[in-house]
Order: sequence, then structure tokens, then C-alpha cells
Amino acid sequence: MNVLIACEESQEVCKAFRERGHRAFSCDIQACSGGHPEWHIWGDVLQVINGYRGMDGIDRSWFHTVDGEVHDMPDRWDLIIAHPPCTDLAVSGARWFAEKQKDFRQQKACVFFMQMILANCNRIAVENPIGIMSTVYRKPDQIIQPYQFGHHVRKATCLWLKGLPPLVATNVVDPGELDEHGFSIGGALRWAVDENGKTISWNDPRTAKARSKTFPGIAKAMAEQWG
Repeated sequence: MNVLIACEESQEVCKAFRERGHRAFSCDIQACSGGHPEWHIWGDVLQVINGYRGMDGIDRSWFHTVDGEVHDMPDRWDLIIAHPPCTDLAVSGARWFAEKQKDFRQQKACVFFMQMILANCNRIAVENPIGIMSTVYRKPDQIIQPYQFGHHVRKATCLWLKGLPPLVATNVVDPGELDEHGFSIGGALRWAVDENGKTISWNDPRTAKARSKTFPGIAKAMAEQWG
């Protein structure tokens, strides 16, 4: 199955599908950190998301990965799992909404989100935290938590689904501890874990990237249930 993981630099979901034998590729404007440049398309996902049957008349019969290899573009992807940026959409940043609307950052983020939803594919999952798209577009088909998939963390994640069933919990565990401010340790906005397992603070430049990674238990469930 041809699978595109849109806006993913960590390659967690991509690797989960590859492990099950699918022809999966991650795509992001950032370089990949998942260790498999041969599976990563480094660039604008809108250039590949609609497959060969894109409507703009541009020949997209091929694409290349970071390792320089050229790959045949599918007529259209069999499955797209998208993680559009949530910085300007999530309710955690509501105090800055007025500023983001004034300079059109939020409106642009909404348009990009909808380009994932409306891609030329019969099976699509779009992921985002709780935010304004539940009102601007529609309520998500389901909200999942990492602790439903083996991780002792609370981090509500919305899924908007097209042609896919809701994910079924695979390993429900204790949701983990909260800090003195009520944030889930390991999952809240002010916490993240670096590559060595050390907690880093909210203002560390690595925090946003660390927190955007899909939990492996969720990635595995996606590959097993949607693959």
C-alpha cells in the first residue's frame, strides 16, 4: 500500500508502516530525524499529496527522497496520515489568537489543514490537538490519549477521519502523574523529553519538535489497524 505521512519529520508513523511491509514515505519541510532519509521527502507536502492525479497540470510522475533516489509517484496515495502544524490552531495558544488572526497566521493554518482533509485520497486521517478546527471545520471523529496505547501520558489528540474506522485502544495503562500545575508530566506544553530521556523546559528550542513526535504505541496502532 502506498502511504504518505504528511508533515512528519520524526518518521515514527512512517517506520511503523514500513515494518508492516507498506511503501510508506514521510514528508516535511524539515529534515528527518528518524534515521531513514531513504523514506523521507524533504519539501512542501502539497507538491506530492495529490499524487500523479493532481489538478494543477504539473507533471508529478516522480518524486525523490533525501538519499537522492527517484521514486514513481502513485496515481494517488492509498492512505494519507497528516499532522499539520498546530501552533496557530491549538487552544493552548488561545491568548495569542487575536494577534495570529490580525497577521493571518491562523487563517493560513486553517487553509493548510483543509488541504490535508481535501487531498485526492479515499482514506485520510488528520491529527491535531484540541483547537479551533473543531469549530471552523467540524468536530473530530475521535479523541485519543497516549495512555490508551501503552504510554503513561495525558495528551488529547483529535483525529478527523475519511474512509477509516476510529482507532481501537490497544493497551490502556495508568495515565501518569500531573505536576503541581496540573500538566501531564511528559505530555504537557511545558514538558518534553530529549533524545537522552532528559526533561527539557517549554522555552528550550527543542521542545516543539520533541512534543510533535507521535507516540510509538499510537503509530503502531495506526499501522496495524489502518494498514
